[in-house]
Amino acid sequence: MADVRNTALFLIAEISGRKQGGSQTRHSPHVARVRTDEQKQRDLERIDKYRALEDQVRALTSQGDYSADTFQLTVLHDMERPQTLPNLWLILKTIGWVIMLEGVLEYFSYRHYSTLFHQLLVIFLGRDPARPRLPDSWDECNDDEATAAAAAAAEAQDLSTIKSELGFTIPLLLESPKCYWIWSYRLWILQQAIARLRVPLARRIWEEELGLASKMLGKDRRNFHAWGYRRHVVAQLESPSLEGSSMVEAEFAYTDRMIQSDLSNFSAWHSRSKLIPRLLDERGADDLARRAFLDKELDQIREALNVGPEDQSLWYYHQFLVLNLVTPEKHPAMTTRFTTQDRVAYLTREIDEIKELLEDYDDAKLIYEGLFEYTLYLCQLEGRAPDDSERADLVAWLGKLKQLDPMRNGRWADLERECGLKEGGK
Repeated sequence: MADVRNTALFLIAEISGRKQGGSQTRHSPHVARVRTDEQKQRDLERIDKYRALEDQVRALTSQGDYSADTFQLTVLHDMERPQTLPNLWLILKTIGWVIMLEGVLEYFSYRHYSTLFHQLLVIFLGRDPARPRLPDSWDECNDDEATAAAAAAAEAQDLSTIKSELGFTIPLLLESPKCYWIWSYRLWILQQAIARLRVPLARRIWEEELGLASKMLGKDRRNFHAWGYRRHVVAQLESPSLEGSSMVEAEFAYTDRMIQSDLSNFSAWHSRSKLIPRLLDERGADDLARRAFLDKELDQIREALNVGPEDQSLWYYHQFLVLNLVTPEKHPAMTTRFTTQDRVAYLTREIDEIKELLEDYDDAKLIYEGLFEYTLYLCQLEGRAPDDSERADLVAWLGKLKQLDPMRNGRWADLERECGLKEGGK
């Protein structure tokens, strides 16, 4: 708790340093447009409001005042951001979240003292702290109903506070979805649900948070920040602290839905690749089931490549599946019992399928990159150098890459040298 106070005071000191630094800190040197005198005056008035708030917060927190009144001062989103001093606004917002975190913690601590501990003390002293007396019997000390009522009241108040704070951050997230302070504060509040509520209530709150993550991804399906947040929420719901169980089947089905609505969703393909090892293990999949699963995934991604051969996210997932064949020691999920002949047969089929794409998409750079890379993988599996036919293909594909992407000629030259293709390419 002292660390939080020190952080707040440090940030306030930073603002004071800016204020004492003279007029040069008042105006951003990067403002290109011309501002009228009226606009400048409005900004100066806003800055004065912020600095008055800073002085007030500094005075209160320096005295250790983290009361509800100070807490309310941290609600800065109602104040309009000045255009001429954005750094001051950002620092004040940061102070707001620091003090808000401290204020909620103080509130929780005080309320628990005044409800749980105080009620137990009242029971022991005969329900009147002003006139203490010894209890007449041990039964009087064990007033289970009163204790249970106090605990229920405390939990109800905790639940109300937690929901209120979570609701408070929603409009702020809509305004500033990439503000890490808001997300950090929200996660802290969610952790309080685990610490202070019974498991069914806490779990319901985390399930609602998963619904929020789904809504976020519904608005921006490729937002990898939201995907990462979703994985964190799912991990909590699966954890023993919420009496959770595996959600891998549900999350795998979720990636299906997201991919069907947008084949270019790189984050959905990535999450899918991370879920597959757990999915197969928890299903207890045998060798035949794993082979069938690989066949199904390859069919799905080939269909997607037929639609969008220039989509890098599709090639990422296809490469993930191919690496299960090429480097089984690193990707053992689907090909544990495959023989070398099995791997060669699968990879040869994939190369042939990709070659067919060239009939319709002869200017898609990623097709040539895939063919080049997978042909080298095939030679690696068989422990040999490319034969004459493969070498001719590699030279031709590399020449096409130079033509389609001349900005990466340095990379193509490196590949040509590393693969010993320079003479054949002349």
